[in-house]
Amino acid sequence: MIEALTALPGAVHPIENYALIGNSETVALVSRDASIDWLGFPRFDSAACFAALLGGPENGRWQIAPVDRAARVTRRYRPRTLVLETTFIAADGRVEVIDCMTRRPDGAAVIRVLRGLEGRVALHMELIVRFMYGSEVPWVTRLDDGRLTMVAGPDRLTLSTPVETRGEDLKTLADFTIAAGQELAFTLTWTHSYRPLPARLDGVSAVLGVAKTWTDWSEGYPGCGEWSEPVLRSLITLKALTHHETGGIVAAGTTSLPERIGGNRNWDYRFCWLRDSTFTLYALTSSGFIEEAKAWREWLLRAIAGSPSQMQIMYGVAGERRLAEYEIDWLAGYAGSKPVRIGNAAAKQLQLDVYGEVMDSLYQARRAGLAEWDAAWDVEKELIDHLATIWDHPDEGIWEVRSGRRHFTHSKVMAWVALDRAIRSAEEFGVDGALDDWRKLRQRIHDTVCSAAYNEKLGAFAQSFGSSDLDAALLLLPLVGFLPPEDRRVRGTIAAIERHLLRDGFVRRYDTNTVVDGITGSEGVFLACSFWLADNYVLQGRLDDARRLFERLIALRNDVGLLAEEYDPAGKRFVGNFPQAFSHVALINTAHNLTHAMAPAKDRAKQR
Repeated sequence: MIEALTALPGAVHPIENYALIGNSETVALVSRDASIDWLGFPRFDSAACFAALLGGPENGRWQIAPVDRAARVTRRYRPRTLVLETTFIAADGRVEVIDCMTRRPDGAAVIRVLRGLEGRVALHMELIVRFMYGSEVPWVTRLDDGRLTMVAGPDRLTLSTPVETRGEDLKTLADFTIAAGQELAFTLTWTHSYRPLPARLDGVSAVLGVAKTWTDWSEGYPGCGEWSEPVLRSLITLKALTHHETGGIVAAGTTSLPERIGGNRNWDYRFCWLRDSTFTLYALTSSGFIEEAKAWREWLLRAIAGSPSQMQIMYGVAGERRLAEYEIDWLAGYAGSKPVRIGNAAAKQLQLDVYGEVMDSLYQARRAGLAEWDAAWDVEKELIDHLATIWDHPDEGIWEVRSGRRHFTHSKVMAWVALDRAIRSAEEFGVDGALDDWRKLRQRIHDTVCSAAYNEKLGAFAQSFGSSDLDAALLLLPLVGFLPPEDRRVRGTIAAIERHLLRDGFVRRYDTNTVVDGITGSEGVFLACSFWLADNYVLQGRLDDARRLFERLIALRNDVGLLAEEYDPAGKRFVGNFPQAFSHVALINTAHNLTHAMAPAKDRAKQR
């Protein structure tokens, strides 16, 4: 795809205009005009030093692009890597910008290599560093060796380049030309300001090293038939969102990208949700990445260790529990969508479904042959004992409502899953447990859901007990084995969702024209839910419908294969945080459901 540069300086880029680079510690977003508009060091959830994404250029960015604003752009990832290649086709020639990130013993670095391809192209660099989410102007010093350091408090960035730079209006600028066959490297290294200066980094060699690391990792991928390319790109994205030491996978690389442009459902997704655990485990193990699945399982066990009554629905990258939420008022918000939130208060919500996801993921880990953790079963039994005392409480549910607790159907179903997987673990793996009590409680929960959640007039399961609202989360009922796919109530629920929750053929989470959390108005379609509908089509034998929906979904990916949380069919644009791990996990699993005889949906849906 070749397009002209459509975003003028200071203009808001559509979310789909961004690509991801990362080093499995943190990530950056790079726009189509080669501006890095979002980056925080040293970790995914660190304060951003480039925050133009949620404000403007004055809040920090790093752009290297042709002076010719009419230059056309094409870009891609180098095959089987997270090395981004952006090619500008200007009036006087062609130039390529190669972007990637690497880890160093003393910090981390962004590497940008410019390569002249044809003619002689005039370029302009603008580097604006603003630590603490665009609010702190650093102290800039030129070193004897020509490098620049930018320091504010504990943070230091060191810029190394052969290009002559100048300071102007609290920015670092450069104007230069590049000829065919010429290469120029720029490296920006983060280190703690109180530690020794980092050694110089050879940018050209570093790019080769980063590319090899990614291609070596990708060799572990066995392929997925005709869907191999989108699945591998999704796996690479998951790897980029996975911390290389802790094994934690963040939900997205960003905070506060809105679910509705101009709205206030702007959440911080740079944390690890327990809800994603089973889906992620399936995606990794079915794709051949057992070590990553093991690391994710070990992160999960460390995070939930302790009193079951204190288990949270999400944790920090290393398992941190305190994720206090606050708002920052100096950023205007993406396209004026305020507030900008840091942290996530939903961490303290009661969401009963996570008990089911945790128990299911640990059960699936046993089936996958992952080595046991000695204390794991003891933890699981304590979780079941605690769940037995709270399963009939109202909660905030999968969509983390902030408008009061309800008896959400999906939450109760996942409480059933928790009991079911505990029973299966005891029956299949010989671990001890109060099986008679567990079986009785499992049946009680099942009976309660079937009597209190099914709406005869609707011909479907409702979002919560006694309501007539629909919820796309109920697409999971057959996927987790609560009822068989051919059950009339399951078929009725799918049909009702098709009638009432589809928008342009994609699935909304629920009726978003009602007031939710103080917002009235429509959000985008939720991409993971749309993949779940395709999974249900597979289970019902509607393979042509499943394939058509899946092909439409993967066609929504941007030009470098990335997905956000949601898609706005009217505006034909992404909304929500980006890139979204859950969307990519759902893509992987649906591809396997369409390709393999015993895929995640069929495997999980098997009756107890």
